Amino acid sequence: MTTTLTKVPAIEDYFGLSDTELSERIEAARRELGQRLVILGHHYQRDDVIRHADFTGDSFKLSVLAAERPEAEFIVFCGVHFMAESADILSAPHQKVILPDLGAGCSMADMATSEQVEDAWEQLEDIGVIGDFKVLPITYMNSSAAIKAFCGEHGGAVCTSSNAVPLFDKSLKEADNLFFFPDQHLGRNTGFKFGIPTEQMVLWDPAKELGGNTEAQLRGARLILWKGHCSVHGRFRQWHVEQVRREVPGIKVLVHPECIREVVAMSDLNGSTEFIIKTIEAAPAGSKWAVGTEVNLVDRLIKRFPDQHIRLLAPDLCMCATMYRIAPQNLAWALESLVAGEVVNQIVVPEETARWARVALDRMLAIK
Repeated sequence: MTTTLTKVPAIEDYFGLSDTELSERIEAARRELGQRLVILGHHYQRDDVIRHADFTGDSFKLSVLAAERPEAEFIVFCGVHFMAESADILSAPHQKVILPDLGAGCSMADMATSEQVEDAWEQLEDIGVIGDFKVLPITYMNSSAAIKAFCGEHGGAVCTSSNAVPLFDKSLKEADNLFFFPDQHLGRNTGFKFGIPTEQMVLWDPAKELGGNTEAQLRGARLILWKGHCSVHGRFRQWHVEQVRREVPGIKVLVHPECIREVVAMSDLNGSTEFIIKTIEAAPAGSKWAVGTEVNLVDRLIKRFPDQHIRLLAPDLCMCATMYRIAPQNLAWALESLVAGEVVNQIVVPEETARWARVALDRMLAIK
């Protein structure tokens, strides 16, 4: 099947197509675009989209892979908005990053705006916490380019769930206090690994003066945690762990560090998405696992390793709803628009923002 388009299609034209026809048209457009195109698919993406991806992985890994493909003029990122921003920051000037649905965002990333972070920083300066103490801002990868740029400009860095431990290790040796956003749970779980007591971890609520804390609490803190969370990983609870252990004797619980502290403390193992995948890959036949992360990834692991007993930790659906917005219809429309000569839904990070965000990303990459 050959796709030769001279007119940019409308997204509405795709909703009446069958799954088979959508798949055929996506593949035809891929062939026509050839090496000018690379499609990235995040681990949490739905199967009917990720099957068309050239590479799958977590957000930062995919951005790095795209930057290593200079022949690709078009980077189509099947993920969410902050991921596409990172790809644009790391890509070459001639490359264009496309998000098939601009509505694919991240609820966690939206819980901290650059304006809120700047206001919090000013409040800490006003009471002398910043000045009397060295405070480093650290942002999780799941944040806007503007917040990454804020960290870059203020001596801080970006971290992922994979490298949070070495980054905390280096940063805690250099600073009196870390201001971590936007995921309180990853920050808290990492802080516990360094023996930081609960009373030295304070929660910053951006809706309240001083984040809802006293000056004394902030001055005594080693770790200030932004009041944000992942809508998927935040759904796992202690009773899920207790229930699965009653139902399946000998099962191991493996969770993402974006889960609440109580769930991580009860688990057998915790780590990033890549850690979860590698742990299952290395496990022997007959192993039993309850996995606390996004359902599409867990379902994919179940299919890949039928000789192991793998199940989602929670009995209900734990899906990343915003990432699910990218459907085959969106992907087909974006690709066929490129074939017709028009770039749609391009993600462009302003030059100054990209420059400082790159500084924060480079600081992360420098940590071994």
